[in-house]
Amino acid sequence: MRTLTTTWAREGTDPMTDAPQAPWRDATRTPDERAAALVAAMTVDEKVSQLVGLWVGADASGGGVAPHQADMTGDLSWDEVIADGLGQLTRPFGSAPVDPVAGARSLAASQEQVVAANRFGIPALVHEECLTGFAAWQATAYPAPLSWGATFDPALVEAMAARIGASMRAAGVHQGLAPVLDVTRDYRWGRTEETIGEDPYLVGTVGTAYVRGIESAGVVATLKHFAGYSASRAGRNLAPVSIGPRELADVILPPFEMAVREGGARSVMHSYAELDGVPSAADAWLLTTLLRDTWGFDGTLVADYYGVRFLHTLHGVAADDGHAAALALSAGVDVELPSVHCYGRPLREALACGDVDEALVDRALHRVLRQKVELGLLDEGWEPLPAHVDALTLDDAESQDVALRLAREAIVLLTNPGATLPLRGGQRVAVVGPLADDPYAMLGCYSFPAHVGVHHPDHAIGLDIPTVLDGLRDAGVTTTTARGCDVTDPDRSGFAEAVAQAEAADVVVAVVGDRAGLFGRGTSGEGCDATDLHLPGVQADLVRALLDTGTPVVLVLLTGRPYALGDLATRSAAVVQAFFPGQRGGQALGEVLTGATNPSGRLPVSLPADASGQPGTYLSQPLGRRTKVSNIDPTHAFAFGHGLSYTTFDWDARLATGDAWPVDGEAVVEVDVTNTGGAAGADVVQLYLHDPVAQVTRPVVRLVGYARVDLAPGEQARVTFTVPADVTAFTGIDGRRVVEPGDVELRVSRSSAEHRATLTARLDGPLRTVDHTRRLVTEVAVLTGADAPEVVTA
Repeated sequence: MRTLTTTWAREGTDPMTDAPQAPWRDATRTPDERAAALVAAMTVDEKVSQLVGLWVGADASGGGVAPHQADMTGDLSWDEVIADGLGQLTRPFGSAPVDPVAGARSLAASQEQVVAANRFGIPALVHEECLTGFAAWQATAYPAPLSWGATFDPALVEAMAARIGASMRAAGVHQGLAPVLDVTRDYRWGRTEETIGEDPYLVGTVGTAYVRGIESAGVVATLKHFAGYSASRAGRNLAPVSIGPRELADVILPPFEMAVREGGARSVMHSYAELDGVPSAADAWLLTTLLRDTWGFDGTLVADYYGVRFLHTLHGVAADDGHAAALALSAGVDVELPSVHCYGRPLREALACGDVDEALVDRALHRVLRQKVELGLLDEGWEPLPAHVDALTLDDAESQDVALRLAREAIVLLTNPGATLPLRGGQRVAVVGPLADDPYAMLGCYSFPAHVGVHHPDHAIGLDIPTVLDGLRDAGVTTTTARGCDVTDPDRSGFAEAVAQAEAADVVVAVVGDRAGLFGRGTSGEGCDATDLHLPGVQADLVRALLDTGTPVVLVLLTGRPYALGDLATRSAAVVQAFFPGQRGGQALGEVLTGATNPSGRLPVSLPADASGQPGTYLSQPLGRRTKVSNIDPTHAFAFGHGLSYTTFDWDARLATGDAWPVDGEAVVEVDVTNTGGAAGADVVQLYLHDPVAQVTRPVVRLVGYARVDLAPGEQARVTFTVPADVTAFTGIDGRRVVEPGDVELRVSRSSAEHRATLTARLDGPLRTVDHTRRLVTEVAVLTGADAPEVVTA
């Protein structure tokens, strides 16, 4: 095994660092001890160099994949930046299409230069995006996070994340910038597709599963965006966030707390948001008092791209870049990403003149170095080139299988009143719409082809991505096809051909929805916010023209947000919703439409009834639901948690522990689920809490547990929910989180609006204050037949 030697050591100018028993390389010492030894030995320049990233592949031409990227590209050379060391390498795979093996070898060569250039031989930590898979050319493109939420299957999401982490680690990457734990609050926000849903319990449990999966592969998970980003005013990206402390505590923060405490996440990324006028990057209460001192997070806190400099250029709370560095360091931001700006020369100058205390640098540096120690980057014999690199494959059969399983479970059947679905053999099917034969329609904005590949149109997409048309043809369906229109172009000249195809068919499958992109290049994605919730372009008019033919229309939606469908839903023979289902989404849709797969997805977001109204999630207080006080009816057309099946299920529910529920105890709900139909399928049992009277207004219902149950025809399962009283806690009138005694209801439900059993219990005992040590999840056991129950958290 080759041992890398630094330039300094080769020249013999600092024999201490080349000593075989240098304390920072002594594996018998704790990571904290090794990091502390390095901090003590470093000069100021060496310290600061560990607190920055470098984006070598960043394109300053103005297109880019990050906000204000063209304004932020630095002018320092590679040799200048790495002279004293380098904290992180930014997206060596995620900036341009590069062969995975060649990319891994190039990254290893860069690491050798970094190691050789600095006095201590410290490699850079390498990070990449990984929200819908490793954001690299030829890497598996998994379903978008809204699809994860639609599965109500944390175990499968964990398996996906483990595959993603394994592929990243095999390529030499150490940190992944995922998951997104923002709870969507306004569907017009372009990044709704990146969220897991509108409910903090679903987001927290599914997001924590992702964290466990990627961390199991030895890759650092990065929670983002901390915190409040998704509650931006009017759903506009980077707009101010005007929410109260109670909404922040009870809706926005719980997923992050769960992922830190239950998932063991080792990194957090601050958001671009400003909460009541305080930008997150400068919020010491949020980043230090709450995250570290209260929750006990001890990992690294990294900047969202250019977020430190935004304190000066966008928020206007810093006079210059040095002031921005001081604010961010003081608040608790350890690493500036993606490149060196504020934490470079401006920070050095602020240190030299005494405007920044070197102790703040040491605090951040210790965390950075400790994480590098934990990752093995300072161990004797560390090699930059991963083992078996020549066999590196980022899109193998097992990963594709996981992607397919996720896509299958995420597809939601919204309506099917006349049992038009599944399609029957021998039918002539017109597959119509701008997304009917578009592989990009399957992909979210952070998939590599949509995020980076679109900037390289002459380069192959790098993946096999079946379309809906492919999926139906592969399933043996006789098809014709026509685009009809574009996603956004108002041109209607293709309507006539589409209508002719429909008139000649037995069934129409109309495939419409979004095009994922960034900063206005799409209809969904980062910087692609919407002014209303109508389908983009003239797609709705195309669907109406198809409906007017009288041929039954199956409406298939491939979107990154929920849209108000209005008459399109009531007139269609069936409606199927998919949220960017990934590279195997076309196959999964073909299977669902033909009945080879029984749909089992449930909505992770509600679908609004009014496209031009005031969008809001199901987590509304009573006044948010009442219609007589306003001419605007906020009732959703399809509720959170809704989804149909090709089979039927019966439930029998009871409160096994009786109606007395100690404020420090548990309630046990048992639900017997029976598949009473003729097809195998999966049901999702949802448990909601209703608190009729509380000291502050509460959501009418909120999710506190769920279980996904797969059953053959005639098969029965028993689902047991063990609900800790802690799960009922909320932020009370004095700002403390409390479990309040009194009558509550546990509603066993098919959605947030369809309750099959209401179980009344009384929380007995005194008002109880709880803190961050409270129990966060409901334990769920599923018992099928004579098998022992399998316990999962959901």
